[in-house]
Amino acid sequence: MRLRALLENDSLGLRLLGGDDELDRTVRGVMTTDLRDPSRYLSGGELVLSGLAWRHAPEDSEPFVQILATAGVAGLAAGEAELGPVPQDLVDACARHRLPLFAVTESVAFATITEHVVRQVSTERAGDLAAVVDRHRRLMSSGPAGGGPDVVLDLLGSDLDLAAWVLSPTGRQIAGPSEGPELPHATATRLAGAHLAAVRAGRRAPHRRTEDGAAYSLFPVGRGTGDPRRTVLSDWLLAVADDTGDWPAERLDLLHGVTQLIAVERDRRDAARTVRRRLAQEVLELVQAGAQPAEIAARLRVAAPVLLPGQGAAPAWQVIVARVEWDEPDPARALDGGAVAQSLLEELLVDPRTGGPDGSDRIAVAHVDGEAVALVPLTGEGPQDDTAEDGAGTQGAAAEVDETPAHPGTRAGEGLHAEALLAEAGEPLGRALADDGRLTLGVSAPVHSAEGLRGALEEARHARRVAAARPGAVRAAGHEELASHVLLLPFVPDDVRRAFTARLLDPLREYDRKHRAELVPTLEAFLSSDGSWTRCAGRLHLHVNTLRYRVGRIEQLTGRDLSRLEDKLDFFLALRMS
Repeated sequence: MRLRALLENDSLGLRLLGGDDELDRTVRGVMTTDLRDPSRYLSGGELVLSGLAWRHAPEDSEPFVQILATAGVAGLAAGEAELGPVPQDLVDACARHRLPLFAVTESVAFATITEHVVRQVSTERAGDLAAVVDRHRRLMSSGPAGGGPDVVLDLLGSDLDLAAWVLSPTGRQIAGPSEGPELPHATATRLAGAHLAAVRAGRRAPHRRTEDGAAYSLFPVGRGTGDPRRTVLSDWLLAVADDTGDWPAERLDLLHGVTQLIAVERDRRDAARTVRRRLAQEVLELVQAGAQPAEIAARLRVAAPVLLPGQGAAPAWQVIVARVEWDEPDPARALDGGAVAQSLLEELLVDPRTGGPDGSDRIAVAHVDGEAVALVPLTGEGPQDDTAEDGAGTQGAAAEVDETPAHPGTRAGEGLHAEALLAEAGEPLGRALADDGRLTLGVSAPVHSAEGLRGALEEARHARRVAAARPGAVRAAGHEELASHVLLLPFVPDDVRRAFTARLLDPLREYDRKHRAELVPTLEAFLSSDGSWTRCAGRLHLHVNTLRYRVGRIEQLTGRDLSRLEDKLDFFLALRMS
């Protein structure tokens, strides 16, 4: 299609700002980016959509436009939703490089433009295959006629003889063909891990893989091409049972078009999460503020029918806390690990045996201070107590959790368990985290009343800190592991407390008194940063080398090694008891 054709469609909300003599350029695809340098994702002929988050100063426009012009893109469309009118320096840079520039009105989503371009480009390129793409688009549309991703994959099978599945980052099947071969969960998990490793390595899709003697090609179902660390732990992938090595360009274009259509469906699903996220945020704020149990219970009664529609009794609840951390020496490029963990939990906590894109409807996740907090309902079948004033609805404290586990990470009557979650997702997510990321999870015990939520939140947070003290890219700990230290601290005799803390902390306090070295505050910050040198140095406003000197002095004075889990826990307990 030609750029000129985009202006003729009023529903796309495009306004030409420059390059009217270049409107006969051919558009071969579409890409959304806010990277300063997206060159490695460009092959030429794309319409680039950008919200301009890369622009921090007027001088940023020239190098960005030069990169696009060198790559041979067809044009640039700048959104006005976030930053307002397109800045003049960008208009001038595009004029210098003869790059057509459009403004996208704030009332039009990039997904709308993407869907239109994909449909048109696929139609022109694929010839007789265009009917397949069009049928996919219509069947994925909302309303009674919509069929969702499963119908798209059925059409790939019937029209192109391709077996394909949409998978989550942990290998959960989100969509698959209604007829044809099944994809074993173990195979899906290995494919997901291979895909995540390829994404983190920056390899160009599709990623080809052989499992159990069968060839697969893996396509990202991405919603943008920003820093892959933002979405690699939560983005879907399309696994096709075929080797794309000898595919013609038209066939590859069609599959890329299908992934973009599925990404639109993903965007719709994410929009539906807004209500659940808001409910979780409201409950979390009430719990952290120390609100009365009756007030928290009222909010939970609002949440219950949203998360468990059609159920008469309110559930018991469980709290999961997660943090994702990336090694990043440049503070300006540091990511919000809480937001990354929020999207991850919304995928991770879905039963892997539950298909479909809406499997996370029962999970409400908020994020605050670099952590994601999931509120997970557990259906109950215990006795009802309509008089419970502080309960999470009509279910009293005597209620029992449903004896049928709803997730492989559960045990009968006990809710989700950390070790089972780790076994389910540790391998593929570890490959996504590569050598520069960590995921730590903490799991609370189930609670049956609003009064118990505050304790559950603290329990999950303590468990996550225990997990963070262990080596490895993915680590989890549960409430049952806290009984050996945190929950028993109040029962330790005073003389034992004094002897224990004195042995570990008195040498540091004496050194601080003589040299004003602040070793004890440094130790507290280091442990609260889960042993992260970068994050601890940033919190203390120190150079990393200064922090390493202080930690070395702590180890020298105490004879302990802060790289060992046992010594970290001893220091943690000493600080808690002092």
